[in-house]
Amino acid sequence: MANFFKRLGKSLLIPAVVLSISGVLLGIGYIMAPVAVAGKESGFDAEGILYVAGTFFVNVGKALIDNMPVLFAVGISVGMSKDGDGTAGLAGLVSCLVITGVWSLETAGTFTGVAAGAFEKGGNALIGILSGLIGAGSYNRFRGLAFPERLSFFNGKRAVPVMAALLSVPVAGLLLFIWPAVYRWTAAFGKVFSGFGAVSAGIYVFFNRLLLPFGLDRALNSVFLSDASGIADLTNFWNGGGLYGQTGMYMTGFFPFMLLGIPAACLAMYHTADSDKKTMVCGLFLSVAFCSFFTGVTAPAEFIILFFAPGLYFIHTLLAGITAGITAALPVRAGFSLSGGLIDLTLSSFMPLARNPWLLIPVSAGTAVIYYLLFRFAIVRFDLKTPGRERETGVEKKRELLKNNDFAAAARTILDGVGGKGNVKQLDYCVTRLRLELKDYTLINEKKIRLAGVAGIIRPKKYSVQVVVGMKVPFVAEEMKKMV
Repeated sequence: MANFFKRLGKSLLIPAVVLSISGVLLGIGYIMAPVAVAGKESGFDAEGILYVAGTFFVNVGKALIDNMPVLFAVGISVGMSKDGDGTAGLAGLVSCLVITGVWSLETAGTFTGVAAGAFEKGGNALIGILSGLIGAGSYNRFRGLAFPERLSFFNGKRAVPVMAALLSVPVAGLLLFIWPAVYRWTAAFGKVFSGFGAVSAGIYVFFNRLLLPFGLDRALNSVFLSDASGIADLTNFWNGGGLYGQTGMYMTGFFPFMLLGIPAACLAMYHTADSDKKTMVCGLFLSVAFCSFFTGVTAPAEFIILFFAPGLYFIHTLLAGITAGITAALPVRAGFSLSGGLIDLTLSSFMPLARNPWLLIPVSAGTAVIYYLLFRFAIVRFDLKTPGRERETGVEKKRELLKNNDFAAAARTILDGVGGKGNVKQLDYCVTRLRLELKDYTLINEKKIRLAGVAGIIRPKKYSVQVVVGMKVPFVAEEMKKMV
């Protein structure tokens, strides 16, 4: 199970980086066209060249974030497939299109008793993850499928997207009937603790983060941010229809962990990474941390934490809830439209219901210290395998890298070391490793493999070998595929 979540986490790395960049594009757009955040009631300019350019960037950013399920579906299906073939990505996309096609207000509205807001546009992260797993499972299971001669056109990889579509139909139907009930129960649960002031804010943020991976955070948002229960914290803050000192309570608590808490967690993960891998993970942590700070889009960082170290994610939800409750008890109020990042903090400071928004800076700084210390302690104490801490076992680690960029020669050396192309049954690669399934494990010659300058050799199973190449692995893998 731990290996499954590790592979799932690696599969999310590329979509996570794409989402972080889209968050930055959104931020640029909102700076140029703040009315897109604050609304027409705010008094910000809604015309001119800056407004047009800002709207352009907002739409570009939204095009990616609104299609997060598609990014997850393709990334996970390729990453979880046995050889990273693009057919798996197509299967994941097909599965996602089937499920989101059902997951629409038009379709869901044909069923009586559907919960309002349960089926948001484009779906959620859960759909992307399910679709990715269906796509990868279909590829791994059916890529060698053979039909009778009259249906032979669908043999092999052509069958994979078809099977993914067929498997997605019952999943979509099941979700269509189950999801509205789960959504209603979650919203009802939120209403139970909606009358306890600052404590309510803390509980809300805790469960909001806890339910984020399942897409149920929107159910709680409908209770506290929209008008499902009469609170309408977000709407009232921006249109000035709330009470000074009270409205904004349920949004204010998001700022401390989004501004500096998540970036501090990323810094802790970077500092605890192995010294020879810090360069590799620096760009990843920098991009997702900046996205959280700048725009408040935390999903890229949170999904990395969740799938690499679920225990850390629970620590994050606890810290987010506690700091949100404390912040709501202080004489400080701010609001957001996109999320709790620097841009929304700046823009909301001009609104009539904003109260001492500057206090969020020291509160966020204190939150960052707590996040950093707890994350660093937990990672080191429990040896959590966050990005950059995946140590090779069973072999002596070498700090030697591929110094010669003759990838063909390196691939040929490794291939000779595993018994030649006739001994290779399956070949793929992940972020840093070549993964090989062999016919005869006795032909492996580790001394020959090391002549390529690889960092390590792992033997996870009897007929499997993993060669730790480093960040040059895609080039070596491509050359080896040509030879095989």
